[in-house]
Order: sequence, then structure tokens, then C-alpha cells
Amino acid sequence: MSTHALSFLSGLRARWVAVIALAFAATLLGANLTAADAHKTETKAEAVHADHGGAACTSCCAAAPSWQKQFGYAYLTAYMFCLSFCLGALFLVLLNHLFDAQWMLPIRRFLEHIACLLCPTMAVLWIPIGALAPHIFPWMGPELQANPDHALHAKYPLFTTQAFYIVSGLLFVIWYVVTNGLRNASLAQDKDGAAVHTRTMRKYAAAGIFCFAFSLTGAAIYWMKALSHQFFSTMYGVVYFAGSVWVTVITTYWLLLYFKNRGDLRDVTREVTFHDCGKLFFAFTVFYAYIHFSQYFLIWNAAIPEETFWYVAREKGSWWWVGQITIFGHFWFPFLLLLPIHRKLNFQVMTTLTGWAWLCHYLDLQFNIGPVLYPDGLHFGFYDVLSLGFLISVLVFMFTRDFNAHPPYPQRDPRVAEAMGVYVDPASTKAAH
Repeated sequence: MSTHALSFLSGLRARWVAVIALAFAATLLGANLTAADAHKTETKAEAVHADHGGAACTSCCAAAPSWQKQFGYAYLTAYMFCLSFCLGALFLVLLNHLFDAQWMLPIRRFLEHIACLLCPTMAVLWIPIGALAPHIFPWMGPELQANPDHALHAKYPLFTTQAFYIVSGLLFVIWYVVTNGLRNASLAQDKDGAAVHTRTMRKYAAAGIFCFAFSLTGAAIYWMKALSHQFFSTMYGVVYFAGSVWVTVITTYWLLLYFKNRGDLRDVTREVTFHDCGKLFFAFTVFYAYIHFSQYFLIWNAAIPEETFWYVAREKGSWWWVGQITIFGHFWFPFLLLLPIHRKLNFQVMTTLTGWAWLCHYLDLQFNIGPVLYPDGLHFGFYDVLSLGFLISVLVFMFTRDFNAHPPYPQRDPRVAEAMGVYVDPASTKAAH
């Protein structure tokens, strides 16, 4: 492809993202301008129904949540969906260094770029969540802040407004240090191939795996589980982790195939690379099912009201069907499909499964977030489409920019020959030992 064609496509992507961003901003501005009129309408409705009791007013408010709530929940769902890919990519990079896995070398560079989207890109995209937090999280409302219930009081000082913003900021600092430290050392290794860079990446991975575990759990608790502050689960962070890595691995498979066909990774990608990636996806299919069932079994068997209410709320309306789709789509379908070894090397099957995994993971996040605002069933509206389109467009644009600016895979990694299936004779007996 010529330089002019590449420039044209890059400009086209930039204009595409700019158009979506402008539409995103215009929609929010329009919703904000009409908020006053909507508030007047709600006030009149409350006055009309005032003589019919408080229950009617409560039902009216529940049926028509404010635009801040509707947008906030849609944006939060889309944000946690995109965050899954970034955190899953970070875990796979850490896994590569911790286990010295040569088969992961072809996928490491583009995973480094995806992981680095955690900060500052995802940090900037988190600003709407921080601004709308009092509308999104019920425990931040003025009533519970003035008179906290027992569940909120028991979680003091973690569930305070100050702690929410401080911990959220700390999470992005941790992600910035770990992701950029790993990628900078990897890029520095491309220049001189010095062993010091390999040791640096291993040190980052050794400390980073603990930082990753705590930070991912903190993000899942503060940004999702906190929607129902009464709920308690020791496995909630692990459930989000399993789903994030699950959807990231199959996306990695698709990206590997795409970049191989485009020519960027043709020299380092072999059949065994796809097979290993498929096996990892199969493993996390089983792991996700095990973790999710364990949480459900322990909570339902214990029958503690502070825990079981979370699942009871998700058995109402169409949420019950969303749960059944999650069971089938997240486990049974990919598990049975990938049992034969040849299916993991069938590119048509795996690319189709990629889209299926994206859908199931998004429904899983809707299952976690949506019932708080929409107790009667799944709701997918204009705000959901706009939020998903905006966030995905920004991430794709930033990832493409980084990928095109650097070598597509580590150039002087000591495992590059092994990843290519090439045996290199040692220079001497001493070197062999």
C-alpha cells in the first residue's frame, strides 16, 4: 500500500472519530438543555399524582429515570466493557514475562499498546463517570450520605465520596506505571537487545501481577459492585477478571490473524501460535464458568439476605433470560464448540466466535449493572449505542496510532528465534551453557 493511501486512511480514521466525538458531545449538550424542561414535566406529574399516594410517585420516577442516570449507566456499561480489553491485555503481557512464554512473543507488542490505553486514554474517558457518580451510585445520594444505612456504615471509610475519587485516581497511577514501564523497556530492547531490558520487564511483571490483582479488584468493586452497596462477595473481582481475560484472548486471536494476513506478523506467526491462543481461550472458558458458579453456589447456599438479593433482582423480567444466555453463551457453546482440536485452527469458526464473545461479555456487564436502574429487564437504547460507538472509536484510533508508530513485534527479544521456529546454533560451547 502506498504512502498516500496510508495517509488517506489515517486521515479518514481521524475524521471518523472526530464526527463520533462531536455527535457524542452534541447529544449530551442537547440532553442537558432539555433537562430543565423534563424536570418541569416531572414536577407537574408529581403534583398531579400527589393525591394518589407516594407509591404512585415512586412508580412514576422509577419508570422515567433522569437523563443523567440513563446516560450514566449506559456509559458505565460501555466503559467497563472497553476496560476489560485493556486489563486483559495487561494480564497477558504480565503472563508472558512471568512464564517466559515464547509463543506469546508475536502478540506481545500489540497487547502492550492495548494495555497502555489504561492511562491516560481510559483515565480521560473516566471523567464522565466521575462527574455523574452522584447520579449513578445510589449510595452517593444525599439521603444515604446524611443517614447511612448499616451496610454503608460497615464499609466506612472505603465507601465515602472522598475515598471513591482517591482510589479511582490511584488505580490509573498504578496502571500507568506498570503498563508504560513494560512497554518502554520492550521498545528499548528493540534498539540494542541488551539483557538488562529483559530483566527490567521481569521485575515489572513480578511486582505488577500483585498491583494488577488489587487494582482490577478495586475497579470492579468501586465502579460496578458499588451500584448495590449492600451486596457482598469475595469473588466479584475474580469474576470480572475471568470475563475480561476471556474476551481479550479471543480478541487477541482475531487481531493475530488480522495482522498476519496484513503482513505485519507474517514472519513470526505459526500454526502453533493460533493453537496455543485457542487453548488459552478454552481454559478461561472453563475458569470463568467455575468462578461464576462458585459465587452463585456459595451465596445461594448460605441464604444470607445481604447477598441473595443481588441474584433475586436478576431473576425478574428479561434479566432471567439474560442470565440464561450468559450460561449458554459464556460456557456451554464455546466449551462444546472448541473440544475438537481442529476447531481452534478453523479461522472462520474462531472469528465468528470472537463476535459471539463480545456480545456475551457485554450482556454479562449489562447483567451486573443494568438491574439497578432497570429492574424489569434489559434496556438497550440510544445512549448505549452512542457510548459504545464513542469509546470503541477512541480506543481503536489510539491503538492504531501506537501500533503504526512502532515495530509490530519485539525485534531483539531473546525468544524471537524460538517463536519463529528457528534453531540457532550457539556460537561456542560456553555460550551453549
